[in-house]
Amino acid sequence: MKFLLDFLPLLLFFGTFKYADSHKDWAAAFASEHFGFMVSGGVVGVDEAPVLLATLVVMLATLTQALILKLRGKKIDLMLWISLGLVVTLGGATIWFHNATFIKWKPTGLYWGFALVFWGSQAFFGKNLIQRMLGGELSLPDFVWRNLNRAWVVFFAVMGVLNIYVAYNFSTSTWASFKAFGTTGLILLFTLAQGFYLSRHISEPTEAKPADEGVKP
Repeated sequence: MKFLLDFLPLLLFFGTFKYADSHKDWAAAFASEHFGFMVSGGVVGVDEAPVLLATLVVMLATLTQALILKLRGKKIDLMLWISLGLVVTLGGATIWFHNATFIKWKPTGLYWGFALVFWGSQAFFGKNLIQRMLGGELSLPDFVWRNLNRAWVVFFAVMGVLNIYVAYNFSTSTWASFKAFGTTGLILLFTLAQGFYLSRHISEPTEAKPADEGVKP
């Protein structure tokens, strides 16, 4: 359930963009009529409408995600707070300025924010966030936890660069597809590789000896 909730804003962004991109005239008219007050000049062009509508949807979905967690008495984790702050700030700029560049930077800001938090918590406070998240389920040597933390820092940093590369070198439609499926696939592959690495270092539980072992009749 949580997995679906986490990815729902991303899927809604992609679905909205693709639908609006294939109905540009309708999307432009709809956006201008209902959301013109939110954009500079009050009119949304046909080339801007798909990403603008998708941005509105992802902003609403992320806000709803946080609200649902609050209403259910669940803790809103740091990653969601960072995502919410970025989507509201950069999404609002995209809508007002009619410029998709702002929302295209959102994934990079999110990835680099994660990388900074993971690195800074270890470097300045001696807290390994990966260990805090998984330490209750896994027993690993300290050097493995440090390696995992570094690996996630590097991974998030590279993902941020990759997102910007795709955003500036390919069409908005290609970027939207990469955002929805490319990044998700890379995260799954990285997680799988991490699982293979962990399997070499996970401590096996010690089997208890029978109470009567070694006792002869």
